[in-house]
Amino acid sequence: MTQLLDPPTATSPTKTRSWRPTPERTSLIILLTLTAAAYLWTLSESGYANQYYSAAAQAGGESWKAWFFGALDASSSITVDKPPASLWVMGLSVRLFGLSSWSILVPQALMGVGTVGLVFAIVKKVAPWQAAIAAGALTALTPAAALMFRFNNPDALLLLLLVGAGFSTLKAIETGKGRWMVLAGALLGFGFLTKMLQAFLIIPAIAVVYLIAGKGSFGRRVTHGIACFVAMVASAGWYIAIVELIPESWRPYIDGSTGNSLLELTLGYNGVGRLNGGDYGGLGNAGFSSAAGVLRLFQGVSGGMVSWLLPAALLLLVTGLVALRKAPRTDLTRATLMLSGATMLVTGLVFSFMEGIYHDYYVVALAPWIAITAVVGAAVLWRSMWRDRDNLFARITLAVAMAGSAMWGWVLLGQSGEQPYDALRWPVLIIGLGVAAAFVFADRLTRRAATAVLAAAAVTVGLGPAAYAIQTIGTAHTGSIVTAGPYEGGGMGGMGGGRPGGAGGGPGPQTQNGTPPTGQAPQMPGMPGGSPGGTRGGGMMGGGAVDEELAEAVSTNAGNYTWVAATIGSQTAAGLQLETGEAVMAIGGFNGTSNSITLEQFQEYVANGEIHYFIAGGGMGGMGGRGGGSDETSSASQISAWVEENFTQTTIGSSTVYDLTEGAA
Repeated sequence: MTQLLDPPTATSPTKTRSWRPTPERTSLIILLTLTAAAYLWTLSESGYANQYYSAAAQAGGESWKAWFFGALDASSSITVDKPPASLWVMGLSVRLFGLSSWSILVPQALMGVGTVGLVFAIVKKVAPWQAAIAAGALTALTPAAALMFRFNNPDALLLLLLVGAGFSTLKAIETGKGRWMVLAGALLGFGFLTKMLQAFLIIPAIAVVYLIAGKGSFGRRVTHGIACFVAMVASAGWYIAIVELIPESWRPYIDGSTGNSLLELTLGYNGVGRLNGGDYGGLGNAGFSSAAGVLRLFQGVSGGMVSWLLPAALLLLVTGLVALRKAPRTDLTRATLMLSGATMLVTGLVFSFMEGIYHDYYVVALAPWIAITAVVGAAVLWRSMWRDRDNLFARITLAVAMAGSAMWGWVLLGQSGEQPYDALRWPVLIIGLGVAAAFVFADRLTRRAATAVLAAAAVTVGLGPAAYAIQTIGTAHTGSIVTAGPYEGGGMGGMGGGRPGGAGGGPGPQTQNGTPPTGQAPQMPGMPGGSPGGTRGGGMMGGGAVDEELAEAVSTNAGNYTWVAATIGSQTAAGLQLETGEAVMAIGGFNGTSNSITLEQFQEYVANGEIHYFIAGGGMGGMGGRGGGSDETSSASQISAWVEENFTQTTIGSSTVYDLTEGAA
């Protein structure tokens, strides 16, 4: 118990030849084991999850060219609209273990375990190991984390890399060795290759904290900062240079860009367009964004996904820094609190006020920083209070943070209007307020009583997010737009994320080969929708199973064609490709509006007999005009019109198709 109440003390390293279990090691093993079990539990029920990225992983498992560029199909007609780092991991997994739900999703779950381990390591440097366990557990139980570490979007790898960069920065501050800053820069560079500019939201925190708290002279700290920057540029720049220098005819089209440029994708659709809502890549904000503003992270779906401890973390950040105001410049505890707090603030403010595309699952980027900030801030105040029983400031702050968390948990648990969440509201509120009162009178507590109060506090603040996380883990998630927890309000403006069977419902549970149960009615061309309960889908943008008759037709003599089929938009193409295992050309990319291929190029492919079928419809869930494009002059619209005018329409299963090998009508 002394370890819990007193600050960690530096000890000389003890050499030992055998590993011996200790409470700390045992607790860490239990934490990581439970995290792995939770994230791997019934993982395959989500099938291929986001089929858009799963199709690219499948392509990368078949073609090294598609793997390197992050192409959607093995014949490398177009990339996904993100850089390929997360696809590299999944593609290698597919090569090693074959294509399955597990080979796609297990790497994400393991990234979650690694992230939790890094959170423990960060907090352990400045607080007792019990606090580090609490921070790791709170990270793992954040509903957004329970969602995205069981899903195949790039966010899982991005979060692992960013937390790793934060750990490396703190290690550089602790040791004074510049190589840790070089490692931080390399991790940031690969973060860019995972999700572009979002990886850079941590840079202001790293730069400021290291310049303030790093060891050595100011010039030495600047030098280490420059080395970090150079490493970051090198670890990201090599790939950008290759993509930009290779002739466009030798590589796939860069989806999301209007000029077939990775740099343009970075600065436009995935850069400025996300911040100001500009129309980059023909998409704009497309109605995705909930209302921008300071309350965005506290309301609607986002609130239940991440904000349980956010108010307390903000309070404990400020008060913790006040309590540490007289600490030495290189104090590691203050540096940790500054790094996690600044990252939390910068990331939260960008998400709150961005006018472009915003999805609720983005908030997973806040999960570790909220947990670290709240736990380290609370540890600082508790330590201060325990050393000085008359420290009313620390006692009142801890009481307010506890009471605020209990009341906010009461609000969030009441949003779903369902059991057992309604039943949990009052225990969370009553116990939380009782713990808050105990904090006020903590100067009178014995160590044994203090242990009970701290345990009650940890259980109370974790109960709400744990309930939401358990619900999330027990629910299959498919499609492009997914949410965590039972609450479905706010969000997408009718474009998905809701429960299946209602408006915006996504595809149902899939078997290991991506095929959902039979008996579902068609929704998109060749793709069933209207899934049973228990699945949270991506609405109109979600993938689904492909009609068996269509899959059999396009698979016939597949070896004779470069692409067994072409269609408008990546969603239909991805589902068909996963079902057949053959390359399908996604004309226009994700939303069907990118000029990824000209009419002349398409006509040349058809003349050479490289494409078997054209599947009508498609696009971004049927949005827009002909072929899903919003512009009748787009190449997708031109190609659709040309095919309709020159080839014979037929029906296979529930899809309208054109056989491009039979000659013009």
